[in-house]
Amino acid sequence: LPTVHGEKIVMRLLDKQNFIIAKDKLGFSEANLAKFDAMLKNPHGIILVTGPTGSGKSTTLYAMLSELNDSTKNIITVEDPVEYTMAGINQVQVNPKAGLTFSTGLRSILRQDPDIVMLGEIRDQETVEIAIRAAITGHLVLSTIHTNDAPSTISRLIDMGIPPYMLAASLVGIMAQRLVKKICSFCKAQYTPSRFELSAAGLPSTYNKPIYYGKGCSYCNNTGYKGRVAVHEMLVVDREVRDMISRGETVDAIRDYAVRHQHMGSLAQECIALMEKGETTIQEVINTAYSYKGEGE
Repeated sequence: LPTVHGEKIVMRLLDKQNFIIAKDKLGFSEANLAKFDAMLKNPHGIILVTGPTGSGKSTTLYAMLSELNDSTKNIITVEDPVEYTMAGINQVQVNPKAGLTFSTGLRSILRQDPDIVMLGEIRDQETVEIAIRAAITGHLVLSTIHTNDAPSTISRLIDMGIPPYMLAASLVGIMAQRLVKKICSFCKAQYTPSRFELSAAGLPSTYNKPIYYGKGCSYCNNTGYKGRVAVHEMLVVDREVRDMISRGETVDAIRDYAVRHQHMGSLAQECIALMEKGETTIQEVINTAYSYKGEGE
């Protein structure tokens, strides 16, 4: 980007040596891991991972592929770019100059008789329409999208022109996620939050469980944090959710059902659970809560 002071550059560094593709390293709670496994047992349908840029969506997609990958399955991906190569998987990189986009790439690979298709991202109406049709016609489709949370993904897809009945017939599950910072284990200390912090985190002023933070040390470069972990919100599209989508029920109604009957925890609630384990700070809870409420599309 040209600026008055010169060129501005942002670089994305891919650490292939420390890349995590094992599902048990992704930070799933026991309940969410069970939902993750159940989603992947479906032979067809579409599974979506949603969240902002830098929330670990690609890592989760690769973890899914790692779980599904065996010699009996024809797995093809369309990515922009191919971040990590995986043995036994046919990976295609988008090349707009050559006319190879997500939508044209998806059309082409569907003629290759795939069992599983992974799309790096759903960016436009044409791509999502092809992906939905592929899911309905016997393929398992994995992809990402940008929405605030899992339930609001449904309204986003409908806004993109997908009829509710097709969405209901194709969706398997939606996984929203964020990455939160982990407290440095070398300088971890107990912390007393202010009333404002408790309120901002959605906690009562009488909250009295131990809360921790990192004081800062040479190990964490005086940041108080070392590493990150994902928090998840998992919406399973069961028979009732399908019926609710077909009937045109609101996102709030679907969310309420998932909370009551699927015990779906919000991103903020999952982050609070990490805080109570001493793994993250109340500031990260606040950041996640505000991101969850007000993130732009």
